[in-house]
Amino acid sequence: MITYQTDGVKMPKIKRREVTAWIKSVAASHGMKIGDIAYIFCNDDKIIEVNREYLQHDYYTDIITFDYTEENIISGDLFISLDTVRSNSEMLGVSYMQELYRVIIHGILHLCGINDKGEGEREIMEMHENNALVSSPFTQD
Repeated sequence: MITYQTDGVKMPKIKRREVTAWIKSVAASHGMKIGDIAYIFCNDDKIIEVNREYLQHDYYTDIITFDYTEENIISGDLFISLDTVRSNSEMLGVSYMQELYRVIIHGILHLCGINDKGEGEREIMEMHENNALVSSPFTQD
């Protein structure tokens, strides 16, 4: 089950039913099934609080993914800072919604086992993000 929640922000205007189907499709393309996924849309104040408390990191980020995956059933809590998504969209010259969908699927790709911190991993993650965005609900907006 995929849930969408907010903490200190308004719910972004995403098509939840279509996004849920898209997420399930992307997970399936990686041989995974959906367990319990919670998206928590928040602001920068909340994301840095979570980053400091749970990861001992003192910086802003667009997404923090807590992975509870077991075998091929992906589960997790995904905190997304809408403030950072907006800043990144402006910096990258893409629309806010395009960047939001990229971040939404970025967390799912992490749960599917794709990393982006090691040498050469960022490029692999970007390739998977781009492939997923081709079939995203964003392309239908």
